[in-house]
Amino acid sequence: MGREVRLFKSEERKSRNEVVSFLRALAGKIEEGRVVLKQGGEELALELPQNLILDIQAEDEDKGQKGTQRSLEVEIKWFEGGQDDSGQGSGGPLELG
Repeated sequence: MGREVRLFKSEERKSRNEVVSFLRALAGKIEEGRVVLKQGGEELALELPQNLILDIQAEDEDKGQKGTQRSLEVEIKWFEGGQDDSGQGSGGPLELG
C-alpha cells in the first residue's frame, strides 16, 4: 500500500505564454474527459471521471548556490474504479484572487 508508480514525466523550460497555451489546451482535454500525453515515442492516454480532486501547493525550496526555487504545483487526482474521496481540504474551498 502507498507504492507510487510513475507513468509519465516531463519537465521543460517554457515561456509564460507557452505555459498558458498548454494549460488552456489541457483544460479543454480535461473538460472532454480524456487527456493524451505525448513526448517522443511515449504516449499515455488518461480517461478522467466526472469528479476529480484538485490539489494546489505553493512551495519554496532552498537550492543552495542557485538560491530559492519557488513552485506552484497543480495536481489533479482521482480513484480508479469510481471510488470517491469527496473530502474537503483544510481551510474551505480554493478561490483565485
